[in-house]
Amino acid sequence: MVSDTEEDSGGIKTPKQLITVLLLAIVFPIAIVVMLAQYATGGISVDKNDPTLTDESVAKRLKPVGELVMASDLPPTDANSGSGIVQIASVASTPAASGADKIQEIYNASCAACHISGAAGAPKQGDKAAWALRIKSGIGVLYASAIKGKNAMPAKGGNASLSDDDVKAVVDYMLSQAR
Repeated sequence: MVSDTEEDSGGIKTPKQLITVLLLAIVFPIAIVVMLAQYATGGISVDKNDPTLTDESVAKRLKPVGELVMASDLPPTDANSGSGIVQIASVASTPAASGADKIQEIYNASCAACHISGAAGAPKQGDKAAWALRIKSGIGVLYASAIKGKNAMPAKGGNASLSDDDVKAVVDYMLSQAR
């Protein structure tokens, strides 16, 4: 007579058999996936003479798209040099003009980008209603906001090289446009 325990037991009878089955259950599917990937891609073959695998070509492909260049680092250019480099007024540079021209240049370089379009809630140049609320707070508050920055506006309009007097003159210029 055959015992019931022998008929009911599975094919795994020892811990060694259990470990073997578990390892095969992990390794076998991985091996199948690797073989299918090799079949789908035509296998792995690396040509040592491939020009796209040279150190120079790989470094060129990995090079950043652009790089940060400060306007103060650019060489001086004149219009007739034909070098193709056009120097644009920099936010970090203080205009060399004097008087009203200097104030206008500072405004154009540091303030106009936001105050003409109204970007980030900046009051537009000449918008009397928008400036009226700010004028009510007092000229001292306006000066302090322009010098120290407020909300999205950076200190001194993002041009840290400006003196406090220059910033105050530009605020006065913008207020004259709003009255």
